[in-house]
Amino acid sequence: MLAHESNRYAKILESIFAKRFKKGATEIEFERAEFSQVAEKLGIVLPKNLGDVLYSFRYRTALPKSITSKAPKGYEWIIRPAGKGKYKLVIARQANIIPSNILAETKIPDATPGIISKYSMNDEQSLLAKLRYNRLIDIFTGLTSYSLQNHLRTTLRDGSQVETDEIYIGLDKRGVHYVMPVQAKGGKDKIGVVQIEQDFEMCAIKFPGLVCRPIAAQFIDKNLIALFEFEQSKDGIKVTSERHYRLVKPDELSPEELESYLVRQS
Repeated sequence: MLAHESNRYAKILESIFAKRFKKGATEIEFERAEFSQVAEKLGIVLPKNLGDVLYSFRYRTALPKSITSKAPKGYEWIIRPAGKGKYKLVIARQANIIPSNILAETKIPDATPGIISKYSMNDEQSLLAKLRYNRLIDIFTGLTSYSLQNHLRTTLRDGSQVETDEIYIGLDKRGVHYVMPVQAKGGKDKIGVVQIEQDFEMCAIKFPGLVCRPIAAQFIDKNLIALFEFEQSKDGIKVTSERHYRLVKPDELSPEELESYLVRQS
């Protein structure tokens, strides 16, 4: 996102927050329709896609300091949908999931077709393709998995519209069936806890008889991919597993590295 866009988006959100915030508040409700009113008042030209204002702060850039400074110690503000065209700023312990910078890598012989690699970019579509061709969902979860659908859009119970990047159906050795919604983030986009919360609800609505195991994937660099699995707890969304897979040419995986994987703890 360009700096001038970040600045004008920040001014709009700051204005809405300042109008409603009171000391001790943990939730600030607002409607997307307010953006046009506030922008006109401030003399700001808005993009045609008003959703980009919210998307930017949920997945790309930090909220303005005038908002983050009002969060209690150990908490931060996140943006949650609250119905069709409605949102709320809510206090939460964690807004985004960040790949660990000290986690060991696992090298995987890259099975991505050459023609796909030639034209791929570091965006979510490229990431989804690499997950699929290298069966990284199978490797990560230990399940036999199959891609069911890309970009599944649905409406949650509160009327919010959500989109899941890809849906996998999995099967274990006992015959248990799983549904694995996958959120993929390329470039500088962030994995938000709100998306994972929505994926759990989507599974409950669309796949009530399957075990839900939400997955998130993030490019760390061009051929290094972080994968996360989550669970719901009384304290919110928790990461149950994180792995980093580096896609390499077969001759870049040495016998010594393979031997080291034998003794690595699961």
